[in-house]
Amino acid sequence: MLLNKKIPAGYIFRKIKHEILYVLIIGLLVYLLTKEFNHLLPVMPITIPTFIGTAISVILSFKLSQSYERWWEARKIWGSIVNDSRNLIIQLQSFVQNDDETVRRIALRQICWSYTLGDTLRGLDPNERFKNYLSPADVEFVHQHTNKALAILQLNAQDIAALKQREQIDVFSHVQINNTIMSLTNSMGMAERIKNTVFPVTYKYFLHMIIYLFVITLSVALRDIASYFEIPLLLVISCAFFLLEKTATHLQDPFSNRPTDTAMTTIANTIETNICELVKMPKKTQPVVSDTFYVL
Repeated sequence: MLLNKKIPAGYIFRKIKHEILYVLIIGLLVYLLTKEFNHLLPVMPITIPTFIGTAISVILSFKLSQSYERWWEARKIWGSIVNDSRNLIIQLQSFVQNDDETVRRIALRQICWSYTLGDTLRGLDPNERFKNYLSPADVEFVHQHTNKALAILQLNAQDIAALKQREQIDVFSHVQINNTIMSLTNSMGMAERIKNTVFPVTYKYFLHMIIYLFVITLSVALRDIASYFEIPLLLVISCAFFLLEKTATHLQDPFSNRPTDTAMTTIANTIETNICELVKMPKKTQPVVSDTFYVL
C-alpha cells in the first residue's frame, strides 16, 4: 500500500517507459510523413483528437472507478479479518475456563492463518511461516491440503469442537465462536473471489489502441507546429493518459504483491501484535517498518 510519502520519479517512469517509447516513435513517424506528404494529406480538424481525448477520459474514469472499488473492497475484507481475529481470542478468553493452553494454540494458528492467507493471495509460499506458529502435527496436517489457510481454520474448528465435547464451553458460546470462524471463512472466500476474478484484459488493449489513435490524430492536427514543441506535447498528454490507466490496472489487482496492493503483511503483523498482547505472549516477528514509499 502506498504511503503518504513522495513517490520516486523513477518508479513512475518505469511504469510507462514502453508506452513513452511507442508514443515517441509514432510521433516522429507521423511528423516525418506529414512533412513529406503534407500536400497530399487533408487538413485534420483539432476537434477530431479532442473528441477522441474526451472518449478516453470517460473510459478511464469508468476504469478507475471500478478498479478503486475492487481495491477498497479488498481493504474492507482485511479490516473485517482484523476485527474477527480480535473477536475470536476475546470470545475464547471469555467463554473458555481453565484452558489457557488451548486458547494460546488457537491464537497462534489465527496469527499463522493471517500471514498464510496474505502469502497465498500474493502467490507466495507460506510454508516458512508454519514453524513459528504451528506444532509439528499441525504442520503435517496443513501440508496435506491444497488450501493451507482453510486447513488452519479447520484445526481451530476442531479444537473448539473438542472444547464443547469436554463441556468447557456451553452451547451458546460454541455458536458464538463458530460464527466468528464462519465470518473468517467468508472473508477468505471474498478475497479469493477478487483474486480469481480477472478484470477484462481486452479493456486495457482497446484503451491503449484508442490512446495511440489519439496520438496519431493529434500529431496530424498539429503538423504545422515545430517538432521541438509537438513531440513533447504528445508525450506529456499521452503520459497523463497512460499513468491513469496504469494506476487503474494496479488497483484492480489488490493482491498482486505490488506497492499499490493491500498491505496484507502489515495487517497480519498488526493482528499478531493485538493477539499476542491479549494472550500475553511474545511476538514471533518484528513490527513492519518501511523505509520507502509503500508497505506490503
